[in-house]
Amino acid sequence: MAISWSGAKKGDNVLDVCCGTGDLAFLLSEKVGPTGKVVGLDFSKQQLLIASSRQHSQSKTCYENIKWIEGNAIDLPFPESSFDAVTIGYGLGNVVDRLKVLEEVCRVLKPGSKVSALDFNKSTNPFSTSFQEWMIDYVVVPAADIYGLANEYRYLKRSINEFLTGKELERLALNAGFCSAKHFETGGGLMGNLVAVRYGYIP
Repeated sequence: MAISWSGAKKGDNVLDVCCGTGDLAFLLSEKVGPTGKVVGLDFSKQQLLIASSRQHSQSKTCYENIKWIEGNAIDLPFPESSFDAVTIGYGLGNVVDRLKVLEEVCRVLKPGSKVSALDFNKSTNPFSTSFQEWMIDYVVVPAADIYGLANEYRYLKRSINEFLTGKELERLALNAGFCSAKHFETGGGLMGNLVAVRYGYIP
């Protein structure tokens, strides 16, 4: 859904910000095909090395269109109006300056193009919040503990509590320069996806 909401299509030049080990970048690659181009950007060299290893271990021809770049989401190393679509997967919740990130994304998007930002959802519904906390405590962290990664996931509740609600994310995107913004709750309210359009959009 995050890829679909980005509006990416065959032959497009697209960017995945905070790409991590490349999950969304690989999906974008399949969407834009061999004639398109995908850039995966992350500040972590270790994450990018894993992404690159995954890329070379798989035989899909379209994955050859992916380029990995070490960089900062608040200072994107690209000219204005460079990309047909941008995705951010679980990145906005972890950056120090969300407004600056969205301003930079808006700058590098072509007029009329979209950013699709997937993240955990900070729900205003008490039931959804309780269910989300239960899932983290009794499903996510125990599952991560099997692989020795429990500590890496225990921060999630605090991170979500410090995150923005859907309406707050919409306002932030508008303040960053987007002409429209809509936040969608998915997964029973556990996840959320912000979709924002740079000015110049023609319905």
